[in-house]
Amino acid sequence: MSGFYVKVGDWVRFAKTVGETDVYMFAGITGDFSVNHVNAQYMARSKYGQRIAHGALLVGYMSTCSTMMIDKCQGTGGDETPVSLGYDKVRFLGPVFIGDTVNLTYTIVEVDPVKRRSYGEVKAENQNGELVGVARHILAWTRNKD
Repeated sequence: MSGFYVKVGDWVRFAKTVGETDVYMFAGITGDFSVNHVNAQYMARSKYGQRIAHGALLVGYMSTCSTMMIDKCQGTGGDETPVSLGYDKVRFLGPVFIGDTVNLTYTIVEVDPVKRRSYGEVKAENQNGELVGVARHILAWTRNKD
Protein backbone atom coordinates (compact mmCIF):
# COMPACT_ATOMS: atom_id res chain seq x y z
CA MET A 1 0.00 0.00 0.00
CA SER A 2 1.14 3.50 -0.67
CA GLY A 3 1.50 6.15 2.02
CA PHE A 4 -1.15 8.55 3.12
CA TYR A 5 -2.13 11.37 0.84
CA VAL A 6 -2.93 13.68 3.75
CA LYS A 7 -0.81 14.82 6.64
CA VAL A 8 -1.48 16.50 9.95
CA GLY A 9 -2.21 20.15 9.27
CA ASP A 10 -3.79 19.71 5.83
CA TRP A 11 -7.04 21.67 5.67
CA VAL A 12 -9.95 22.76 3.49
CA ARG A 13 -12.61 25.43 3.90
CA PHE A 14 -16.22 25.68 2.78
CA ALA A 15 -18.68 28.55 3.20
CA LYS A 16 -22.41 28.60 2.57
CA THR A 17 -25.16 31.09 3.25
CA VAL A 18 -28.11 29.11 4.59
CA GLY A 19 -31.17 29.99 2.60
CA GLU A 20 -34.81 29.34 3.30
CA THR A 21 -34.83 26.97 0.34
CA ASP A 22 -31.99 24.94 1.92
CA VAL A 23 -34.01 24.49 5.10
CA TYR A 24 -37.27 23.58 3.34
CA MET A 25 -35.63 21.21 0.87
CA PHE A 26 -33.76 19.50 3.72
CA ALA A 27 -37.00 19.22 5.68
CA GLY A 28 -38.67 17.65 2.65
CA ILE A 29 -35.86 15.19 2.03
CA THR A 30 -35.61 14.08 5.66
CA GLY A 31 -39.22 14.52 6.77
CA ASP A 32 -38.07 16.73 9.67
CA PHE A 33 -40.70 19.46 9.66
CA SER A 34 -40.11 20.50 13.27
CA VAL A 35 -41.57 23.89 14.12
CA ASN A 36 -38.01 24.94 15.04
CA HIS A 37 -37.20 24.91 11.34
CA VAL A 38 -40.41 25.78 9.48
CA ASN A 39 -42.71 27.85 11.70
CA ALA A 40 -41.61 31.50 11.94
CA GLN A 41 -44.55 32.49 14.18
CA TYR A 42 -43.82 29.76 16.70
CA MET A 43 -40.09 30.47 16.78
CA ALA A 44 -40.65 34.21 17.16
CA ARG A 45 -41.80 33.42 20.73
CA SER A 46 -38.72 31.28 21.45
CA LYS A 47 -35.43 32.38 22.96
CA TYR A 48 -34.01 32.38 19.41
CA GLY A 49 -36.65 34.75 18.01
CA GLN A 50 -36.56 33.08 14.60
CA ARG A 51 -36.30 29.74 12.81
CA ILE A 52 -33.08 27.74 13.10
CA ALA A 53 -31.54 25.43 10.53
CA HIS A 54 -31.43 21.69 11.15
CA GLY A 55 -28.34 20.48 12.99
CA ALA A 56 -28.17 17.61 10.51
CA LEU A 57 -27.97 20.19 7.70
CA LEU A 58 -24.84 21.54 9.37
CA VAL A 59 -23.46 17.98 9.43
CA GLY A 60 -24.21 17.85 5.71
CA TYR A 61 -21.98 20.88 5.21
CA MET A 62 -19.31 19.10 7.27
CA SER A 63 -19.63 16.21 4.83
CA THR A 64 -18.96 18.65 2.01
CA CYS A 65 -15.66 19.46 3.71
CA SER A 66 -14.69 15.79 3.99
CA THR A 67 -15.45 15.37 0.28
CA MET A 68 -13.28 18.39 -0.48
CA MET A 69 -10.43 16.80 1.50
CA ILE A 70 -10.87 13.54 -0.42
CA ASP A 71 -10.90 15.45 -3.73
CA LYS A 72 -7.77 17.34 -2.70
CA CYS A 73 -5.79 14.15 -2.19
CA GLN A 74 -7.19 11.88 -4.91
CA GLY A 75 -5.38 13.73 -7.67
CA THR A 76 -2.25 11.85 -6.64
CA GLY A 77 -3.66 8.44 -7.63
CA GLY A 78 -2.69 5.46 -5.55
CA ASP A 79 -4.06 2.11 -4.53
CA GLU A 80 -6.45 3.24 -1.78
CA THR A 81 -9.85 4.91 -1.72
CA PRO A 82 -10.80 7.13 1.24
CA VAL A 83 -14.34 6.62 2.58
CA SER A 84 -16.11 8.23 5.51
CA LEU A 85 -16.55 6.18 8.67
CA GLY A 86 -18.62 8.96 10.23
CA TYR A 87 -18.46 11.69 12.81
CA ASP A 88 -17.68 11.60 16.51
CA LYS A 89 -18.25 14.27 19.12
CA VAL A 90 -20.72 16.23 16.98
CA ARG A 91 -21.89 19.27 18.94
CA PHE A 92 -24.19 22.12 17.99
CA LEU A 93 -22.86 25.03 20.02
CA GLY A 94 -25.07 27.81 18.72
CA PRO A 95 -28.00 28.37 16.41
CA VAL A 96 -27.69 28.72 12.66
CA PHE A 97 -30.38 31.05 11.37
CA ILE A 98 -31.76 31.37 7.87
CA GLY A 99 -29.54 33.97 6.22
CA ASP A 100 -26.45 33.11 8.26
CA THR A 101 -23.25 32.28 6.43
CA VAL A 102 -21.50 29.28 7.92
CA ASN A 103 -17.75 28.98 7.44
CA LEU A 104 -16.42 25.47 7.97
CA THR A 105 -12.80 24.42 8.35
CA TYR A 106 -11.73 20.78 8.15
CA THR A 107 -8.20 20.09 9.42
CA ILE A 108 -6.38 16.75 9.53
CA VAL A 109 -5.34 16.32 13.18
CA GLU A 110 -4.20 12.68 13.25
CA VAL A 111 -3.09 9.95 10.88
CA ASP A 112 -2.98 6.28 11.89
CA PRO A 113 -0.98 4.39 9.24
CA VAL A 114 -1.57 1.01 10.91
CA LYS A 115 -5.37 1.27 10.92
CA ARG A 116 -5.29 3.25 7.63
CA ARG A 117 -7.31 6.09 9.14
CA SER A 118 -7.12 9.85 9.14
CA TYR A 119 -8.99 12.07 11.55
CA GLY A 120 -10.26 15.54 10.82
CA GLU A 121 -11.39 18.26 13.18
CA VAL A 122 -14.32 20.21 11.78
CA LYS A 123 -15.26 23.66 13.05
CA ALA A 124 -18.24 25.69 11.87
CA GLU A 125 -18.50 29.41 12.57
CA ASN A 126 -21.18 31.88 11.62
CA GLN A 127 -20.49 35.17 9.85
CA ASN A 128 -19.75 36.80 13.24
CA GLY A 129 -16.97 34.32 14.00
CA GLU A 130 -19.07 32.51 16.63
CA LEU A 131 -18.47 28.78 16.84
CA VAL A 132 -21.79 27.07 16.04
CA GLY A 133 -20.71 23.46 15.52
CA VAL A 134 -17.82 21.04 15.87
CA ALA A 135 -17.12 17.39 15.05
CA ARG A 136 -14.35 14.87 14.57
CA HIS A 137 -14.45 13.04 11.26
CA ILE A 138 -12.92 9.66 10.46
CA LEU A 139 -11.72 8.66 7.00
CA ALA A 140 -10.83 5.02 6.30
CA TRP A 141 -8.32 4.43 3.53
CA THR A 142 -9.42 1.19 1.88
CA ARG A 143 -7.33 -0.86 -0.51
CA ASN A 144 -8.58 -0.89 -4.11
CA LYS A 145 -9.17 -4.10 -6.05
CA ASP A 146 -6.18 -5.32 -8.00
